[in-house]
Amino acid sequence: MRLQRKRARWPLCCFLTLGFLVAASVGLARTPRTVSPLTRPSSAPIKVDRQDDFLNFKPAADLALRPEGERRASALTHFVEGMALEENGEMDRALESYRQVLNVDPGQSELASRVAALLIRQEDFPQAIDVLKDSIKANPNNAEPYRQLAFIYAKYLKKTDQAIDYANRAIALNPRDIDAYHHLVEIELAVGEEKKALEVLDRAAKVRTDDANFWIRLGKLYAVILYKPDSPLKPDELKRVNEIFKKAAEHANDDPAVLKDVADYYASSQQLKEAIPLYLRVLELQPDDANAREKLATGFILTNQRGKAVEMLEQIIKEHPDKYQPYDLLAQVLDDEARSLQRENRLDEAKAKFAKVAANYEQSLLINPDHAGIYLRLAELLLGPLKDPERAVKFLAEARRRFPGAPEIVYYLALAQREARQTQQAVATFEEALHEAELDQDNEIVNAKFYFNYGATAEQAGLYDKAADLLRKSIALDPATAAEAYNYLGYMWADHSMHLDEAEEMIKRALELEPNNGSYLDSLGWVEFRKGKFDQALADLLRAAKNMGHDDPIVFEHIGDAYWKLDRLPQAVESWQKALALDPQNKDLANKIDSTKATISRGSPAKTNPTQ
Repeated sequence: MRLQRKRARWPLCCFLTLGFLVAASVGLARTPRTVSPLTRPSSAPIKVDRQDDFLNFKPAADLALRPEGERRASALTHFVEGMALEENGEMDRALESYRQVLNVDPGQSELASRVAALLIRQEDFPQAIDVLKDSIKANPNNAEPYRQLAFIYAKYLKKTDQAIDYANRAIALNPRDIDAYHHLVEIELAVGEEKKALEVLDRAAKVRTDDANFWIRLGKLYAVILYKPDSPLKPDELKRVNEIFKKAAEHANDDPAVLKDVADYYASSQQLKEAIPLYLRVLELQPDDANAREKLATGFILTNQRGKAVEMLEQIIKEHPDKYQPYDLLAQVLDDEARSLQRENRLDEAKAKFAKVAANYEQSLLINPDHAGIYLRLAELLLGPLKDPERAVKFLAEARRRFPGAPEIVYYLALAQREARQTQQAVATFEEALHEAELDQDNEIVNAKFYFNYGATAEQAGLYDKAADLLRKSIALDPATAAEAYNYLGYMWADHSMHLDEAEEMIKRALELEPNNGSYLDSLGWVEFRKGKFDQALADLLRAAKNMGHDDPIVFEHIGDAYWKLDRLPQAVESWQKALALDPQNKDLANKIDSTKATISRGSPAKTNPTQ
């Protein structure tokens, strides 16, 4: 069986352990401390041959190779020849050359392991085992052949007991060999012995070593076993793993790779206070490590150190403007900051910050337009705090073109079209989203919220019967949280003087779920107004204004209408003026105010209903 050509790479230790071959190459047998001269002194005259001495190739007796030296010189030749053959991909011949070396000295463990590895590639497991066992006989104190045998018995022969025995013997010979522990853990886990695997790691944890990589790999093995996706780590388990990574950091000697591995562990286990100083140290050692900067910025977000995060990400973008990830991360940091400003009611500052968030997401999409999630994040911003639905429609239309068959994108597009007052088109897009969701059986967008938004869009398009059907579907899917749908349906009917008794019932159900909701109290007052219960309507509308939490132009307009019906015209004008101050573009309100002021000045009673 011919193997694919593969460049041979030999570790320096292999050449060091084969150092005996170098000695063999000079071919000197051991000589006494005083070496005899090449010619013995003599008083006889010197005879000169026709042939010069330097042309005589017969070696002097003390320069001739003794039998052992000849064997070792031959071994060196075979070793060098094997390397050349392996370099050329001639594995069968390379193996033969290497085995000639082992015939001279089978205790060369590194070479034996190399030969065994080549035999394993050829699936010649018996020969590989023989080579390794011969090596053990010749050099029983070297751990490497034992570890190799454990690997063969576990992975290829599925003989667990023998594999465990050889792995334990390797560990006994070299307790600082983390590979041996790794093999033994893999064997125990393969047969479902997680507890025994942990016992192996606990044994390793007692080893005394300054090798940081030993502790890094041991910590990762612990993490593989202990971390479960569906449950957090127990405090004692977390402490156990932390101790291992702490030792790695202590012995890192400012090795940035080790420090970053430790920091990654702390970050992945949500121990950001421990991770951040390590990432900072990595950046001190390697200022150009963009990956560490990004991880550090994420840590800053989660620990509310946004300023440093923004500064670092802006520096990354300056150095690597063609990478989209820093733009995404910077947008997340700025978004978090903007929402904090929003909570503090610093709305202008928040809006300016949200605009920067959107700009970074747009830049990200210019670099990587095939990132569907960013389109949705950008759309949420444009539909929410930035109130720019036309741009949202533009981006979502592009996303829909790039990601056909993605119902969530179509859903967002329908919402954007509705907010952009493209209501007829929005209704059609909602129907398309529903159809695509039905084709995608795993999609979860078709829920109570979906039908609520679809129903609200149909109402805005003047399709009241369709809207009512959709809102009822929303209620049926989740009646326990359907207060908004109950209210919307009841208010729609009240506003159009339709099904007033049922409308009142719907609104009262909403209030059962949320008794102090100002919007729902306004709806109740409005349906009572439509039914001619003006005193009751005014009382509920005033309650609504008190419970709104903020001034609402619709509530003040409704209060004004109720006052007007009760012939309390000055109070009506006052309420309408409050509404107009909040909604200065409302021409109907302005007309009501002017008409009623004229009526008051004439002293004549009102003759028409301003709400009609």
